[in-house]
Amino acid sequence: MGPLDYAAMRSSSASSRADERSAYGPVGHSPWLDVDWRTHQRWVILDGQPLNVIELGEGPPLVFVHGLIGRWTHWLEQLLPFAADHRVIALDLPGFGSSPPPAAQTISIPFYAQMLEKLLALLELDAAALVGHSMGGFTSVELAINFPERVERLVLISPAGLSTYNNRRSLRGLALGRRVEPIVNAYNAWAAANADTLARYPRLRLLEPFTNIVTRHPDRLPAPYIAEFVRGLGNARFIDGVEAILTYDLRERLKEIACPTLIVWGEDDETVTARDASVYEELIPNSRKVIFPETGHMAMIERPAAFNALLKEFLEESNPSARNGALGRAAN
Repeated sequence: MGPLDYAAMRSSSASSRADERSAYGPVGHSPWLDVDWRTHQRWVILDGQPLNVIELGEGPPLVFVHGLIGRWTHWLEQLLPFAADHRVIALDLPGFGSSPPPAAQTISIPFYAQMLEKLLALLELDAAALVGHSMGGFTSVELAINFPERVERLVLISPAGLSTYNNRRSLRGLALGRRVEPIVNAYNAWAAANADTLARYPRLRLLEPFTNIVTRHPDRLPAPYIAEFVRGLGNARFIDGVEAILTYDLRERLKEIACPTLIVWGEDDETVTARDASVYEELIPNSRKVIFPETGHMAMIERPAAFNALLKEFLEESNPSARNGALGRAAN
């Protein structure tokens, strides 16, 4: 694809059919497959830490923050549509995707939030709308609490931070993970290196421990998307990320979030229970929740058309307290 025709994308998005909104996974040929993403990639240095950043479009800034075993490609179905009206930014958190782990810094939720604040400053952004998934949602919450002037609107997709804190079962799994960490890292690296092959042959079942946990119907997702997801496994800080999630508590500080907040969950999320959605909604002022049926942990991947429609309306909403429109109809 040559220079991006944002006006055409806007027109195409406006003509989306209602059945696409209810579909599971992308419908038809995804435009991101035709983009040379290297033209939108750059490296930035924050306190000596190289950070892989994707940026495109013009307009109000919109920042996407991935979750555990994630990378910027988790937002492929969002980047082009929203670049029609926004300056869209996605990144690989340190220790994930192409961003190397910090040399002398323990991975933690506060560290990631401070890194995000520094990235916004480096990009000369006074404030932005943030969309965070899972660990990225946890990180975005921390940013909104500690740097409220930086966050205009907040979208949380299955964020960690509530039932995940000190979860006994997960802590036992973490202890086991530490003992077998070299094996876990070796398998993840092998899977990432062979992502295209594995995605083309789903019957091999080698990916089921990952795809079946985080998505409700992995067999309905196209192979290129599965391949991009699997490539996110190839990092060396998975266990550190798990520990960062399980050992940090911010429940009592959620009331400090001052910006309008949208909470999105899949009702069949087996990674972070959907019961947390109501708790987040209760504890965060000026927030509302939307629950997608037949959806797992990754609503933006599993329900891209419906999620994009919700996000668009939320970003354009002039009255944060309004409960009508698609958000009000979809919320449980």
